[in-house]
Amino acid sequence: MNAPASAAPAAATADVPLTPRQQQALSAVLAERGALPGALLPVLHGVQDALGHIPPAALPVIARALHLSRAEVHGVVTYYHHFRTTPPRGRVVQICRAEACRSMGAEALMAHAQSAIDAHGCDTLEAAYCLGLCAQSPAVMVGDRLHARMTPAKLDALLVSDPSAQGEGA
Repeated sequence: MNAPASAAPAAATADVPLTPRQQQALSAVLAERGALPGALLPVLHGVQDALGHIPPAALPVIARALHLSRAEVHGVVTYYHHFRTTPPRGRVVQICRAEACRSMGAEALMAHAQSAIDAHGCDTLEAAYCLGLCAQSPAVMVGDRLHARMTPAKLDALLVSDPSAQGEGA
């Protein structure tokens, strides 16, 4: 999701040049994935995995490398909720909102998570549209860890006690 629900970081623009770290990560991803058939999505995933987001200044570089228009790259980045153009705050907390999870209370869990995250203001809440744990819904991902059969109480405990996910994406 491109815009966290509250206290989002300042919007980045294509006018902000890539940092040396971002340039290096982008070059590595393009070298690894740029020649793949249909390389745009693998490249975008690689950049976001490396940097936590896709800097807007990366879009024209990706477009040139893949012989696409900047509008095509921008369209894909803004179409998919997974891609973000600003760095996330703290941990990324994803709550599945697909049918199975919704039927087991994901919407109420999302509202609860939003309140909890707003209260401490240091994480990013995002919707996901299937985390692959339909039989154990509702599912949540904190950082890179999946959690099944989540309840508001379990989520509160997880957000307080999961030090392994602290600072991810920051």
